[in-house]
Amino acid sequence: MTATMPETVQPHTVKPETAQQSTPTEGAVRRGELAAFLRSRRERITPEQVGLPRGARRRTPGLRREEVAHLSAVGVTWYTWLEQARDIHVSPQVLDAVARALQMDRAERGHLFALAGAADPVRGTECAVVTQSMRQMLDQLAPFPAVVQNSRFDILAYNSTYGRLLCDLDALPEEDRNCMWLAFTNADWRASLVELDKTLCVMAAKFRASMAGHVAEPAWKALVARLEAASPEFREIWARQEVVRPVSHTKLFRHKEVGLLRLSATGLWTGPNHGPRMLTYTPDDEESRERLERLQALTRA
Repeated sequence: MTATMPETVQPHTVKPETAQQSTPTEGAVRRGELAAFLRSRRERITPEQVGLPRGARRRTPGLRREEVAHLSAVGVTWYTWLEQARDIHVSPQVLDAVARALQMDRAERGHLFALAGAADPVRGTECAVVTQSMRQMLDQLAPFPAVVQNSRFDILAYNSTYGRLLCDLDALPEEDRNCMWLAFTNADWRASLVELDKTLCVMAAKFRASMAGHVAEPAWKALVARLEAASPEFREIWARQEVVRPVSHTKLFRHKEVGLLRLSATGLWTGPNHGPRMLTYTPDDEESRERLERLQALTRA
């Protein structure tokens, strides 16, 4: 009788690919953080804050998922998957709607878009390039109007005379402080431009030239879509596909209280890259200088 050798028990090993699968990917970690963040924001908002009835059988602290979906105008299943960290595509427009429904502040909104790996289509006005020393410089330039803009024509900071040069910028919501938007939609801004038609064409051409390096960015596309929806004039000019390089030249403004202003515009880059820049407007004649001083006095009053 032949003895049978006992079967050797091999030690359990984990295949490399199995070990890799057990390690969460960066995308999975982001989705998990995003889901937890959304749940925490949802649970802190009461129904009364968003105009919904509390009801007698509410057990959820804060809003229900279906309520957030309703307020955001997205599907309940889709929003549920988002809070379950499912691997789904999230558009910037939907994230914007969710952020508004959950009443997120600027910091929370930025965190939401960062976790989702998306660019916020609504710019923030806080910008690292606008330092306190730069703001002091803007103020010291008065009565000469001065402003800091980025390449998308967003107004990041300005002094008192620029704030009253074309319209009352302080009275506008932050999301409307964009030169393209104001030139095509704001009545006071448009009335202040003596050569309106020419200025609009040049601005659209400059904007298209700047956008060449940002064509896929949601914030740029969102601004164009907003302008096209609001202004037939912009749609017609934009369709021409014209481009032009920025140049400094004399600009004519007509202020409703101080009169005609002839000003020379000078642009100074605020850093090594062609991003934000400071624009200053200096008077071309003594009459314009005196009127700028009057404008400054009005801002102080």
